[in-house]
Amino acid sequence: MMRIFGTAICVLWAAATAAQEMPAAPALPAPQKDGGKPLMQALALRRSGRSFKEKKLAPQTLSNLLWAARGVNRPESGKLTAPTAKNWQEIDLYAATAEGLYRYDAKAHRLEPVFAGDIRAATGQQPFVKTAPVCLVYVADHARMDGAPASTRDFYSTVDTGFISQNVYLFCASEGLATVVLGYVDKPALEKTMRLRPDQKVILSQPVGYPKD
Repeated sequence: MMRIFGTAICVLWAAATAAQEMPAAPALPAPQKDGGKPLMQALALRRSGRSFKEKKLAPQTLSNLLWAARGVNRPESGKLTAPTAKNWQEIDLYAATAEGLYRYDAKAHRLEPVFAGDIRAATGQQPFVKTAPVCLVYVADHARMDGAPASTRDFYSTVDTGFISQNVYLFCASEGLATVVLGYVDKPALEKTMRLRPDQKVILSQPVGYPKD
């Protein structure tokens, strides 16, 4: 009897610990697909910014940002706002915030909690990543790249990440937000921090927020 009771306590403790490690998922309203600046104006305003206010992004702004980055724009086929080679869709979009780490589910247009805790400082080796309210991390899942030789997976995933990053740049230019794409990242350390599988690779990161200056 005592053994059963002890086992039950262990199970409840493990469940409680797991719940504490899981942050609440921010509710994303439906993305607004109209409005914003015309494309040519957004291109003229596109720039890198490295100074961020700590103010959180409004839910609608966060929703629009994620959809612009790699959201589903053709529901009938599940294809995205950013192209990928052979429609592998191998790039996952993670968002690190003060509350925790999330993965963007494009089909459901929602943020899936990964774990609680602020890992923004690990998303780049520059001090400003700690103050950006959202640090996007682009992760290639090589398991989805059927038929791609190992020698070309890094090439394709890097190119496909570039399309997503430019979408983020143009959205930020349209909305008056600051962003900069970062390659100066301790990728092995970040992959360990994010608890990624061996066939998941960090490509780049990109903090986003309201400009401080």
